[in-house]
Amino acid sequence: MTARTCPDWPDLMELDPDLQFKHYTVSEAQLPGETLSRISQVSLDQVEICCDRDHHVFNPAHTDPQVAEALKGTHWFALEEWAKGPGADTDRDSTSSNAA
Repeated sequence: MTARTCPDWPDLMELDPDLQFKHYTVSEAQLPGETLSRISQVSLDQVEICCDRDHHVFNPAHTDPQVAEALKGTHWFALEEWAKGPGADTDRDSTSSNAA
């Protein structure tokens, strides 16, 4: 596999240290079939996605726009969605909200 660590990893680690963003081709990322069927006119071996495959989170800033659009409505989260939703359920977030 030719996965590479995202060059923005220091900033991304500040959002959620459990996420490990890497750059993959879409074919390497093993996206859901429903997503792949929405991507046309490009080779899946040539377009990239920046993501954490284990947590199903992608960084739209480093992801082909057609891929980001195709992921809408799936079990994958854009980084901003993750930060507001599932990724916001960290110990420090629940501690700070309980302290209020």
